[in-house]
Amino acid sequence: MAPITMVEGRRISLSNLDKVLYPETGFTKGEVLHYYATVAQSLLAHIHNRPVSFLRYPDGPDGQRFFTKNPPPGTPAWVETAPVPRSDDPSAEQVVIADLPSLMWAANLVVEFHTHQWPSDSPAIADRMVFDLDPGPPATVVECCAAALWLRDRLAADGLRAYAKTSGSKGLHLAVAVEPTPSERVSEYAKTLAQEAERELPDLVVHRMAKALRPGKVFVDHSQNAAAKTTAAPYTLRARARPTVSAPVSWQEVEDCRTASDLVFLADDIPPRLARDGDLFGPLTDPDRAGKLPGASRKRKGRP
Repeated sequence: MAPITMVEGRRISLSNLDKVLYPETGFTKGEVLHYYATVAQSLLAHIHNRPVSFLRYPDGPDGQRFFTKNPPPGTPAWVETAPVPRSDDPSAEQVVIADLPSLMWAANLVVEFHTHQWPSDSPAIADRMVFDLDPGPPATVVECCAAALWLRDRLAADGLRAYAKTSGSKGLHLAVAVEPTPSERVSEYAKTLAQEAERELPDLVVHRMAKALRPGKVFVDHSQNAAAKTTAAPYTLRARARPTVSAPVSWQEVEDCRTASDLVFLADDIPPRLARDGDLFGPLTDPDRAGKLPGASRKRKGRP
């Protein structure tokens, strides 16, 4: 019989706590739950008021994986949901992880957390802009760091402050807090910057997904700014061979990166990093730090 635990007054049934989910390191489901409980404050700050999608991998990364946007069967009545109309389902809803009990309930399903770039009360009005930097072998996160530094400085020229995190896989994510802006407009601007990066760094960057273009280069994926798309949340575990985390990193760490292993962080690495550095993505949750996208007609001197 699955043990029942009380979390802030909610009864949650936990299952298979000794099950090894990451065979390479022996990391168990109980350790997954412990990790999420330990980083809950920081994780919840970033998924607060955002519909979440789940990548579920209940038998570990080598088992069946399935991506779900709809609330899973058996979702407790006390777990918040929000309407997220889709073209194929105008009445669709998604889970909103609002508190620690909801987080522990979801973690028991063994999930990666993915969020939209907009809050649940303003669908398709983004307050985040993201770039997913994905290396095409033999390129690694080292090349992603070079592209990230260019994008950081280019964004800064438009008055926008970028923050970096590992994808938890092979690449980097950049996130920018923006004043509420239609997702379509954010997507346009992000695509413009990805194209500009390719022009400025033709040996390093591509802005199109075509695999033939990508060996040895960094694909600057701007598409996750579309209203329907989602990105792995800060501090989420990933369904990889080891319990890697999508971990915020400092710009100094990006500048200092020399090998792919320099920016790999496992679950056990994150609590000490939070204790030492705090939440490096914390400024993204401060509305006063949100930047304004330049006007569609604005052009920078000396650039096409």
